[in-house]
Amino acid sequence: MQSYWMQMSDAATLLELREVAVPQPGPQQLLLRMHTASLNRGEFVAGHGLHGAAGSWKAIGGEGAGEVVAVGAEVTRFRPGDRVMGRCAGAFAEFALMEEAEAMAVPSGLSWDEAASVALTFLVSYDMLVLQGRLDAGDWVLINGVSSGVGVASLQLAKALGAKVIGTSGSADKLASLQPLGLDVAICTRAPDFAAAVMEATQQHGADLVVNTVGGTVFAENIRAMAFEGRLATVGYVDGVVHAELDLAALHAKRLTVFGVSNKLRSKAQRAAAVPAFVAEVLPHIAAGRIRPRIDRVFEFARLEEAKARMESGGHVGKIVLRMPAAA
Repeated sequence: MQSYWMQMSDAATLLELREVAVPQPGPQQLLLRMHTASLNRGEFVAGHGLHGAAGSWKAIGGEGAGEVVAVGAEVTRFRPGDRVMGRCAGAFAEFALMEEAEAMAVPSGLSWDEAASVALTFLVSYDMLVLQGRLDAGDWVLINGVSSGVGVASLQLAKALGAKVIGTSGSADKLASLQPLGLDVAICTRAPDFAAAVMEATQQHGADLVVNTVGGTVFAENIRAMAFEGRLATVGYVDGVVHAELDLAALHAKRLTVFGVSNKLRSKAQRAAAVPAFVAEVLPHIAAGRIRPRIDRVFEFARLEEAKARMESGGHVGKIVLRMPAAA
């Protein structure tokens, strides 16, 4: 089968299309004939450390959707022929293995492109907004870099949960394209200068929950924009800035909570723990069409290099999808 591998170092990122053996499922795994997979910015950022030691090669792709072709001896919830989506390693390939605990049945109304765009971004958003963010209906949510894959998913989930959303982006066109998804307040800026606008929009209340997809350059400004007992989630640092000023007086007086969202150090069991609650609480919104994954562009399998370049250029709004070669 064909599978994409990547070598990442401080100097360069190399992609290689290899011919490798079809993997065999372990006792609690599914073997999928992959139909689609989606790109995530974190897997192409060296500082996120998702590819092991610098200079090593690794099969890439972190989430996708496909048809079950074989199951392990201990699998009970799925069988060959089922349409499945979820997080899985090596998803940019014709076949890939998925842990049964990570797998979710694809709702009947969801396309393959959309199914490939659910697992990672919406599970991350669920972690930020619900599990750690304790979001309530009526809360104000501030999303830095709202046009990113996680940003758009967080916007959609927040609106489905009854929150009001403020988004920042350096592109007025991107912000305008998100108005139909319910973006309440759009702030066109890439600079750390949005706190005053946030306070004005919220009538001096501030943001109850902040989703920082950008990094250290906006961290201090987010603290200034937060409400009493506000929560700040850091999910990435595409700006490459991993250190920031922390106003301890504000942290103390406003009783703020600051937390990170990453799967880098989590065990398989920890990564899978939230899936049942996600299926119960979020998947019904997706199945009913109240949330539709936002697809920016779809690339054919041979064009992964172009898809990667689009993601790294920052020109996308929502998810970039890779379609696998047609099933035999």
